[in-house]
Amino acid sequence: MAASPGPAGVGGAGAVYGSGSSGFALDSGLEIKTRSVEQTLLPLVSQITTLINHKDNTKKSDKTLQAIQRVGQAVNLAVGRFVKVGEAIANENWDLKEEINIACIEAKQAETIAALTDITNLNHLESDGQITIFTDKTGVIKAARLLLSSVTKVLLLADRVVIKQIITSRNKVLATMERLEKVNSFQEFVQIFSQFGNEMVEFAHLSGDRQNDLKDEKKKAKMAAARAVLEKCTMMLLTASKTCLRHPNCESAHKNKEGVFDRMKVALDKVIEIVTDCKPNGETDISSISIFTGIKEFKMNIEALRENLYFQSKENLSVTLEVILERMEDFTDSAYTSHEHRERILELSTQARMELQQLISVWIQAQSKKTKSIAEELELSILKISHSLNELKKELHSTATQLAADLLKYHADHVVLKALKLTGVEGNLEALAEYACKLSEQKEQLVETCRLLRHISGTEPLEITCIHAEETFQVTGQQIISAAETLTLHPSSKIAKENLDVFCEAWESQISDMSTLLREINDVFEGRRGEKYGYLSLPKPMKNNANLKSLKPDKPDSEEQAKIAKLGLKLGLLTSDADCEIEKWEDQENEIVQYGRNMSSMAYSLYLFTRGEGPLKTSQDLIHQLEVFAAEGLKLTSSVQAFSKQLKDDDKLMLLLEINKLIPLCHQLQTVTKTSLQNKVFLKVDKCITKTRSMMALLVQLLSLCYKLLKKMENNGWVSVTNKDTMDSKT
Repeated sequence: MAASPGPAGVGGAGAVYGSGSSGFALDSGLEIKTRSVEQTLLPLVSQITTLINHKDNTKKSDKTLQAIQRVGQAVNLAVGRFVKVGEAIANENWDLKEEINIACIEAKQAETIAALTDITNLNHLESDGQITIFTDKTGVIKAARLLLSSVTKVLLLADRVVIKQIITSRNKVLATMERLEKVNSFQEFVQIFSQFGNEMVEFAHLSGDRQNDLKDEKKKAKMAAARAVLEKCTMMLLTASKTCLRHPNCESAHKNKEGVFDRMKVALDKVIEIVTDCKPNGETDISSISIFTGIKEFKMNIEALRENLYFQSKENLSVTLEVILERMEDFTDSAYTSHEHRERILELSTQARMELQQLISVWIQAQSKKTKSIAEELELSILKISHSLNELKKELHSTATQLAADLLKYHADHVVLKALKLTGVEGNLEALAEYACKLSEQKEQLVETCRLLRHISGTEPLEITCIHAEETFQVTGQQIISAAETLTLHPSSKIAKENLDVFCEAWESQISDMSTLLREINDVFEGRRGEKYGYLSLPKPMKNNANLKSLKPDKPDSEEQAKIAKLGLKLGLLTSDADCEIEKWEDQENEIVQYGRNMSSMAYSLYLFTRGEGPLKTSQDLIHQLEVFAAEGLKLTSSVQAFSKQLKDDDKLMLLLEINKLIPLCHQLQTVTKTSLQNKVFLKVDKCITKTRSMMALLVQLLSLCYKLLKKMENNGWVSVTNKDTMDSKT
């Protein structure tokens, strides 16, 4: 059960329950922010709505009377259970006991509803003048409103217990972190870090459950970003602290460690800010609105002129457009925006200004003249400026995504990171300065690209993901440099080398995440969010399907969802790696590339499934997709075997060894997909995704190896004409 009590005001879908003309509604001062509270209340709301909405002129048969009485009794029993749970929670939480008990007393008003629905014998009731649901509907509505309001209060107060657990868990983690910061010996560090690890696991579970329960997608995304920081920083904290203990007089090691601790503290505070719904010291969210969001709101305002010519001023519209166009400077002032894109953005901005002036001119006329021609001219002006803004959106999207794709491709090999590792073990301070400068340049490019992507992301959760990526590159870039400096000063230090490796892996992981983010932004822009590629081979609906239950969406519990999500995340990263390998090939029509691309796109749809998104809705969809994925893997191995026949013995043997790892995995996956479920859906999905991950890891290696061997053949010029023709014909 989870929700948080919020400020007065309507809280969206869960805050008010209406029931047509009955005038029945829940107390609007209660805000429901979590799915669990909403789902707990819905059955009770449904039963009460049934009572309230009965027709007064309904024929009062014995069957009707019995049905009404049953619903009244069901409401009474349900509330009785709520009250028992509430009282038990109150006894365990003395700070909330008084408030919960008051709400429980109010909830017992359900007895009024039970009395009003006690109407088994209508003739007897009419003769003795008893008040019933038929004679006092207003009384029933009043009792129902009080009942729902009090039950909701009980649930929201109980939810404060969940919030208190998260805060207590965070405080324990912070206290242990403070001890870790001050530790001076390895032995003491190991003991405290063991305790810290257990506390972080508990906090991860509590915050993860809360994240899944939140209704607000924006808050969910913020929670996901904060939890991702904590997850990655835990390993960084271990190696950074060990490096500091090994080299206590090294300034760069201390700087590196402090950066990790500071980032974790900020992330912990962010989680608490989300669950309590309040910012420290009354701060407000100062992040500016994105360009796409601004354009969306502006278009809504101008389209509203069709219904009302007087709801806003001309000055407001002009100011709003100028604010949007001012934010375009992020694109036009960027050193990484091409001249062509910059010119086109400026041209479309000027056009939007001119068309707004034209719209305002027609708008003024429409306010004084109510003619058909003026109305048509106004409609035309609205369509024109809407079209201009859409063209501007396309140009901005093209600019940002092209820059991001080029950057990801350029930095796919992580040349600078490899050079920093090498200069570190060599102890070359001069080379360190050179490559640190290059990494700083790369960091600035990626930070600015994330800023541009945020403007065109299209949804608030994706905007938050862009902000998280920007912050991660900014911080991790500095930390890599300080870790590299420590290794360069102590080139024989194994722990300093391990520490640098951990930070470099975090950078590479964020590059991979950015690739996934770019794909999701493109999906939203093109209106195919969650429908990655046409190549999915989904099962077609069957007539007279005897097993329709299996086609319903499967809903694993929160622990299973968390495990599947973790597996899926690694699978998503592997699809990005595979795509990077595929992009290296000049011949995109090569059979190996085609099969690899198909496997990557299917693996991406599996990744979306683990997030509850995409075209795969049920476990049956997933199993069918995996069957196709395994078959595609076998086709790939056949193509690679054909390619291996052109290689020299050593290279051929090396390639065949990799193929022989993939073939058994394909067969194993086929076997798992054909195994009977026997009510163990999660176990089967878990096994299948694990096998798929292993296959994708091998696919990445195979694509890389085949590409290198193909380049070697081309450079040595020993591709036979016959074999080349064979490959061309297969392609």
